[in-house]
Amino acid sequence: MPVRQSAYRLYHSTETALTKVFDELLQAADERYVSALCLLDLTAAFDTMDHDLMLLKLERQFGLRGIVLKWFQSCDRIFQVVHNGSTSCTVHVICSVPQGSVLGPWLFIMYTADLEEKADGHGVNYHAFADDMQLNEHCRCDDTPTAVGKLEHCVTDINHWMSAHRLKQNT
Repeated sequence: MPVRQSAYRLYHSTETALTKVFDELLQAADERYVSALCLLDLTAAFDTMDHDLMLLKLERQFGLRGIVLKWFQSCDRIFQVVHNGSTSCTVHVICSVPQGSVLGPWLFIMYTADLEEKADGHGVNYHAFADDMQLNEHCRCDDTPTAVGKLEHCVTDINHWMSAHRLKQNT
């Protein structure tokens, strides 16, 4: 599981996420650095997770095989509306996991686990809470353009990753 992902895990609460990010900002200020904090949020994150991509990640990245993987493959979901005795046609749901379920949040964390590596690749501090992410960078005042450029490249890379995984960044 991603080390810098809070939510849905014991000892990884909103307070943990907030304390971690706040502590990084305070330590940087103590060293007389300026900080840039970029807050990212997904639109309908749990509703847009692609089932095929999720199954691929569960197998290749997390090593689920055999009967366990088949259990996830067999979780076909349908959507239908019944109102005043009338029933709509059945629609097969090819994306999304239920946010209020036990497994939904865990599947989301595993689906987005690569984001931590994306931030690390740019040398940017990263912390996530559910479907929110915080990126921050610290620098001396005279190096602000470089730090901002670093954050911008990281956000662009994350946006490309989001698009490839059918997730939408809330602009």
